[in-house]
Amino acid sequence: MIEIPTGLPADLAPLAWLLGVWEGSGVIDYTAGEHRYTGEFGHRVSFSHDGGPYLNYSADAWIGEGDARTRLVAEVGYWRLARAQTDAEPGPGLLPARTSAPARTAEDVEALRGAEGGFDIEASIVHSDGVSELYLGQIRGPRIDIATDAVVRPAGAKAYAAASRMYGLVEGHLLWAWDVAALGAPMASHASARLAKVQ
Repeated sequence: MIEIPTGLPADLAPLAWLLGVWEGSGVIDYTAGEHRYTGEFGHRVSFSHDGGPYLNYSADAWIGEGDARTRLVAEVGYWRLARAQTDAEPGPGLLPARTSAPARTAEDVEALRGAEGGFDIEASIVHSDGVSELYLGQIRGPRIDIATDAVVRPAGAKAYAAASRMYGLVEGHLLWAWDVAALGAPMASHASARLAKVQ
């Protein structure tokens, strides 16, 4: 069952089922060149909001337990409905809004629904190794499919060209799968996990 909290900005209604802290485990299985990476990992994901028309995102993944725990990656970012920004919104940078407008309504958001019944979304995610991803995709009820539109990485980062992610709410659990094109290998399945809501 999807629970929608009250008092959210209208833009967050399609994404509201993600809100909370989710934790569980997953598996890595990816081959690049002659090396096959396999194993289990722990994962914690948080989706929160601070009143803006976006969700705050953070995630942490590790292998091992207790003192033997080794971090694999940490991510932070923002998830939002894809829509044109107006003069009533601040930005870019620290520039204030140029006009005022009433708060967006459920009808305003419903007008963004596509012909296939979903909403276009975008997710900006930055990894702890400096890699930045811009994902574009769709949310249809309790399922999200996104793929990178851009990947930016520092000069010293490992080769990472593209990715796609799928998230779904299944029997109260957040399931996700992540495909990557990395280390010179083509796009292929990389990792997946099953997470339970802990907060």
